[in-house]
Amino acid sequence: MEQLFVKTATITFAVIACAGSAAAQPLPGDFVYLRDIDPSVIQDIRYAGSNNFVGRPLDGYGAAECVVKRAVGLALKNIQQELARQKLSLKMLDCYRPARAVADMVAWSRNGTETAAERRYNPAFSKKDLFRLGYIATHSQHSTGAAVDLTLVDLRADNSGRFDPTKDPGKAYADCTAPAELRGPEASIDMGTGYDCSDLKAHTAAVSITPAQRRWRNLLVAAMGRQGFVNYSKEWWHFSLPGAGRAAYDFPIAARRH
Repeated sequence: MEQLFVKTATITFAVIACAGSAAAQPLPGDFVYLRDIDPSVIQDIRYAGSNNFVGRPLDGYGAAECVVKRAVGLALKNIQQELARQKLSLKMLDCYRPARAVADMVAWSRNGTETAAERRYNPAFSKKDLFRLGYIATHSQHSTGAAVDLTLVDLRADNSGRFDPTKDPGKAYADCTAPAELRGPEASIDMGTGYDCSDLKAHTAAVSITPAQRRWRNLLVAAMGRQGFVNYSKEWWHFSLPGAGRAAYDFPIAARRH
């Protein structure tokens, strides 16, 4: 989910006739596939599958690819190179988000139902309160290509745990604030909560996390900050690069050409 938003952004629509033509069409507006900038960055684009708070792919996510503005991609490459010296890697969880996906989130929040699997992501309050509390915005900075959600992976650790889309959606995992071994598998460093956790514990400066979790959050914020990224205080995973994107876009994310 997300917060930082541009209420005055103009939504630019890219009309694409079919998935085949989308794959062949160049990205608009100085957007790039992050894999073309730095293929070493790990990607787990959560809204392209079922391992997310909605429990299904969001509208517009036709491929699990991180798409960003070129300036953002180049900055992420610099960060990745710095982290590699510490045997760490970035792991992208969301990048450019089509405006239609934001609208999909809005519709989900207002559908009048709430399952136990959905409540894992907002255990302390109802999903209808996510807008009022600043966890979802009707206009997302992700749609400008200047915002990303990410975490860290320790390349020396066992990162074999994976979410199985054929078995895990109905599995009774603990909520996103529980110890890492009880939450859904994320194959990344334990930052104190799972990704997309709408809770006080997910606030970057939360006091309810362990010293080790605090050190990892501080390391991530510092590494991103050295390349100009600004963290959103209610989500330890969300960063934006000021000035990198202005207008919001709505072109779907298509498979990258090889």
